[in-house]
Formats: sequence, structure tokens, C-alpha cells
Amino acid sequence: MKKIVLFLMGLVFLSGFASGYQVNIDAPVSLPLGKPLIVTGTTTLGIGTPIDVVLYHQLTTSTEVERKVVYVLSDRTFKTFFDTSNLKKGTYKVEVPALSLGSSSENMRIIQLIDRDDEIHISSLTRQSFNGKMYIAGSITGGENSGIQIEIVGPSNTVVFGPSYVNTNNAGLFSADISITEPGDYEVSFTDARGFIGTRTISITGEPTMGVTPVSTATTYPVFSAHTKASGDSPAYFVVRTGSGPVVLHTSSGIDWVIEYVDDKGDLHKANNFGELSPERAEFLGRNKIVYVKVYPNKYADRSDVFLYAENSYSVVVSPTIPDAFTAIAPMTPTETPKSPIFPLMCLLAISIAFVFSRK
Repeated sequence: MKKIVLFLMGLVFLSGFASGYQVNIDAPVSLPLGKPLIVTGTTTLGIGTPIDVVLYHQLTTSTEVERKVVYVLSDRTFKTFFDTSNLKKGTYKVEVPALSLGSSSENMRIIQLIDRDDEIHISSLTRQSFNGKMYIAGSITGGENSGIQIEIVGPSNTVVFGPSYVNTNNAGLFSADISITEPGDYEVSFTDARGFIGTRTISITGEPTMGVTPVSTATTYPVFSAHTKASGDSPAYFVVRTGSGPVVLHTSSGIDWVIEYVDDKGDLHKANNFGELSPERAEFLGRNKIVYVKVYPNKYADRSDVFLYAENSYSVVVSPTIPDAFTAIAPMTPTETPKSPIFPLMCLLAISIAFVFSRK
């Protein structure tokens, strides 16, 4: 009898060992260098069980970079992170070594560490004398006619600016004057629509002067954008929800675009002042209302994607249909010729003369 019991217990043990434990981890597919690589996971292992989480650099072979030991929490989860600030860009692997893991475990993730730091070029001085403001100027590669989000952390480890968008021109240039109240090192972080780019440090030297009034921060407006295809026979239509105050609409460059927009009063406006080397631009006063926009190439045969950027607006989206604001307006097409009111009078006169002669 004892042998049978021992045999059954052995079967149960072997069955449990064969099925293994479940460990599933999660990590981002890509990450900018300098950002912490956060790894989370779930498991069927018991609470307090130690788990090795290993970061490898993937070249022709895997090289271990760092190993962390984490412990299973009460909800059967675990979490850790790896510092990437001293790593090189490339392919990495994070893994929980497979020790008696079940077949449905997902214990490995491939991560691309991306370095975009060289996309930011700072032209302003990285060391400035304290005068109540800090001047930042530079350019972003591939950020023409859009905007860049800036956040500044001061010497006291508090945010002194942003995160806020600063406009870029058709060369990707940007600038801003930022109010500050003390000297020290300021960490400036840059982000665009594709994500985090990098940081720069600007050192402010000197001592605060009594009576110094901080300079007002440069006026910056949120920048939203949307894009779609446009041609002479198929214009692009957008819906812009404006803010209050000056609103600027501008297109991408490369094609001579024309902007038409119907304001909140129902009036139609047209902007066609620039060629293909510069973005088309329209400016008006926003009143927290919806404005409908139409964009098409000045040359009928041109066809391309067009970006519409809206400054000091809450949103800009592509309209899937022609907005009623445009169908309600029947602008004269270039092929139409105005009909003179004299024409029907001449016709009436001719009919009258013909009638008189027919009576004779």
C-alpha cells in the first residue's frame, strides 16, 4: 500500500515538474537611449520567489550587460528596470532564464535602443550669464514646419518650463526666451511627434541681482497637425478647432499649395502667397470655434501628401467627407464666365422686333 502511495505522489511531482512554471514578461519594442528600460512580468511562482532578469546586448552573439534579481509580489507580478544612459544604440534582449518554464511562457523580449541625440543641434550658448532669462535656439533634423516639445528642469529639480511646444520654421529652426529666477544647471529635454529625442544642459552663471524682474516667457502655442493626399481634382479637407487669439495655419512645402478656409461666420478666405519652396500660410483671429479648411495644389496636375499644421488650436483632423461649409458656398470656377444681365434683355428685344415684323 505504501509503495502505491509513493508511486502516485511521484507521478504528481513529475507531472508538476513537466508542466513547469509560467513566467511572462513585457518590455517596450523600442526605447530612446537615456530612458529607463522597464520590465514587468507575471508568474505562477510563489510570493517572494526570487527571479533573475537579464539584459543582453545582441550582436553576433549575446553578451550579458546586467542582471537584476526581483521578487514575486502578492499579486504574482514583478517589476524592475535597467539604466540605458551608458549603453550604445542597437539590439538588446531582456530575458528570464528558462528554468523549468511552461511551454506557454514568454520569457524573452527583443528591444531596439534608439539614439536620436544627434537630431538636435543647439546654436545658443550652453553657458550664459544670469539676467532673469535663458535663451534657447537650435534646429531639429526632419522637424521642418512643425514644432518641438521642450521641458526644462531647474537647479532645484523643479520644472520651470513646459512641457510646451515651440514652433519650428521651414528650416527646422526654433527659439525661445525662458524666464528663470536663479543661476545653476538647467536640463532641457526635447520631444517630437516620434518621441523622446534627447537632453541638453545649459549652465547659468552669476548671482541673482536685487530687483531683477523675470522676463516673460516667449509666447508659444500648441501645434497640431494632420495629413492626407491632395490633388487638383481631389482636395484635402480638414476640421480645425481653434483656440482664442492668433491662429496660424500652414502647410508642408515641396508643392505650391493653396489654402481655403471657412471661418466661424461662414465667410470663405483664400491664401495663395507662397511657392513650392515655402509652406502656404493663413493667419486669422480664433474664437474657440470650428474652422473648415480646404487644401489643394496650385498646379492642377500635382498630387502628393499634404500636412496641415494648426498653431493655437485644440485639434486638427482630416475630414472624411466634404464639409457642408464648402458645399454651401458655390465659388466661381476658373472656367465660368459671369453672365451679364444685358443678355436676357437683348434676347427679349430681339423677340419683340421679330414679333413686330411678323405682324407687318
